[in-house]
Amino acid sequence: MHYTLCDLIADLTQNAHEAASSRIRVEFTESDENLTVYIRDNGKGMDEQLLKKASDPFYTDGIKHPNRKIGLGIPFLIQTMAQTGGKWKIDSTPEKGTVVYMNFDLNNIDTPPIGDVCGLFRQLLIFPGNYELEIVRTKHTQDCSSDYTLLRSELSDALGKMETASDLALLNEFLQSRENG
Repeated sequence: MHYTLCDLIADLTQNAHEAASSRIRVEFTESDENLTVYIRDNGKGMDEQLLKKASDPFYTDGIKHPNRKIGLGIPFLIQTMAQTGGKWKIDSTPEKGTVVYMNFDLNNIDTPPIGDVCGLFRQLLIFPGNYELEIVRTKHTQDCSSDYTLLRSELSDALGKMETASDLALLNEFLQSRENG
């Protein structure tokens, strides 16, 4: 299992990025009781047989990571949900893309902590390559209420390539300001 839910979400979003997606949308909705996440991409997609294989922790296609013998993103999702009473679903169509749905019960004692949301968003925004990432963040808890949408292209226009330490510091400051209302 991952240390935080953000670690798991980063892993699954990286799958979307590595599936040759030109557009990825991450919807991240938090309440006091639940965290609901959708990861939608227009990448390679998977047929039913490949999706079944991807659920096996000992399967890897050998292409994305030629020296790795296992792929654990989807198996960790399944394990986390089984241990915490969460819900998940993956819909995928070859050459159309994939949608991963996750609903975490934040009140279950075995649910990992959410983790560093700003760090997650920063990590997703700086994956290399030419792609659009849209992050839709909704948070309605006792302590905070905020809604915002981020587009990688708009942030790149404002901050540059997000490759230098100063660009990343500005990105982090901006994400913190959005997250803290």
